[in-house]
Amino acid sequence: MPRCTGPNRFLTGVLMVLMSLTAAGSAAGQGISLDERLRLLAQAYPSTVAEIDGKEVVFKSGARLEVDDGQEKSHAEKLVGADIEDMLSQVYPIGRCYDGAGPARNVDPGRIRNETFFRQVYGNSRRAVEKNLVVLPWFKSKLRVTRKHGVDAALSRVAKDLAELPAKYRRFFETTSGGHNWRTIAGTKRLSVHSFGAAVDLNIKFADYWRWAGGKPGNVPRYRNKIPQAMVEVFERHGFIWGGKWYHFDTMHFEFRPELIAIARLSEARGCQH
Repeated sequence: MPRCTGPNRFLTGVLMVLMSLTAAGSAAGQGISLDERLRLLAQAYPSTVAEIDGKEVVFKSGARLEVDDGQEKSHAEKLVGADIEDMLSQVYPIGRCYDGAGPARNVDPGRIRNETFFRQVYGNSRRAVEKNLVVLPWFKSKLRVTRKHGVDAALSRVAKDLAELPAKYRRFFETTSGGHNWRTIAGTKRLSVHSFGAAVDLNIKFADYWRWAGGKPGNVPRYRNKIPQAMVEVFERHGFIWGGKWYHFDTMHFEFRPELIAIARLSEARGCQH
């Protein structure tokens, strides 16, 4: 189980649900059902999600979003038009479920996103998102991130833990390439999670990116990474996933996805079953 420090009620709630789900399906080798994934998703965003009834995500705003559109999709199609089931379909590898090797073809846990969900969670427009942005001190720089769902507080805890790592790691994280930036993902019409103030890019000098490595969508010939695993584990401990665990890798990128971290911990507890 990840270490929880400080007044992190958000992740504490997620962990409580995780413990109950593990107890309910404690036998090693049991996979994680869609209902369990949906429960963890709802628990991750309690101030926005009212309930998930198995067929729809019901938001406190009154908006509703279907869980499964009933369409079978290729990986490329999921990236363009994911429903909620698609978004949760790939399990992020963590702890003993991560072997440090480059991900298999089109294994991109976290890159498959439903943009409507993120707009409901963080704001449906640039103006709505900007109302919740704060400036966070970050070593030799500053970050603009959202305070929604405790993203700013989680990043503050990340910074505290990073500061406790040996000095040799500092060059990787003291300087960043930014937090909030309302923009689309390169080569797409989809909004980046940076648009919602829920992602941070570390020092670009040590970054590796699938396009820079000569990759094309669905065909990335070589995996590269310079980011130390000790740093990755700090971010994961506080609810962030790492783009270095994607087939279409982006090693300087971390985004706040506590539902995926919780699903990952449940998978680990069940013998790395999906």
